[in-house]
Amino acid sequence: MNYTIGKNFIKINDKSQFNIEHILECGQVFCFDKIDEKYIVFPGNKYAEIIENESDIIIYTKDIDYFINWFDLNKDYNEIKDKLKEYKILSSPIKFGYGIRILKQDKFETLISFIISANNNIKRIKKILNNLRIELGENGGNDIKSFPNIEKLKNCDVNFFKKAGAGYRAEYLVKVLKSISLDILEEFDKLPTKELRNKLISLSGVGPKVADCILLFAYNRFDVFPVDTWIEHMYNSFYPPLNNRLRISQNLVDEFGFLSGYAQQYLFYYQRSFLGKDKNKN
Repeated sequence: MNYTIGKNFIKINDKSQFNIEHILECGQVFCFDKIDEKYIVFPGNKYAEIIENESDIIIYTKDIDYFINWFDLNKDYNEIKDKLKEYKILSSPIKFGYGIRILKQDKFETLISFIISANNNIKRIKKILNNLRIELGENGGNDIKSFPNIEKLKNCDVNFFKKAGAGYRAEYLVKVLKSISLDILEEFDKLPTKELRNKLISLSGVGPKVADCILLFAYNRFDVFPVDTWIEHMYNSFYPPLNNRLRISQNLVDEFGFLSGYAQQYLFYYQRSFLGKDKNKN
């Protein structure tokens, strides 16, 4: 896509492929806030402020290369949308969420975040994750602390995570932290999607939907289709009804193939925005 780099900023010149509200509000990420008309994002120990102007969008950051990769700015989403527009079901969702981009997120932060996300809502997920940052994160030169590193979180007990607001997920977090390392998460990336999915599901607190979210958002496996309430509702409105999310997911992957992850994000964002009484539900 069309962007230029300046000193401590990236300027997005093609707004047809980048809408910061679409990107951050489509359920794929929790490390962001909106302050008036400005969005701030703080993955890991990085920080950026995003402001939309009439003709462009400016990403202010000292971590230029990191955010070029994080926002996947070198991928042409117009090509992806052109292919997906062949499916009638995606016509309105693509028009509505035209500026969605699937982020390239950190594997460890995504794993912890989506374990916390299970049966939760976005407001509460963000609060829990911010509590972890406040207690264990490091100062990064702004008002936001970094996401805690794995060593610090490994030393935490169930009571710590419960105090942070994780509830019953606290036990899952303690167990999963004992069973993984950053090296293990990187080694997982060498596996085919099906094997990697099974590895993730074997981890404490990771069910099929959470595993598919991690596959899509941390491992950039686009041959997956996370199914939640909104996707299930969509499926049963347009296809022969099913009461089995695993079958729904597989049927949609069979239909969309290696474009499944993109299709899922357009459909999820559209469904939740128009049908959800609680738009914060994840």
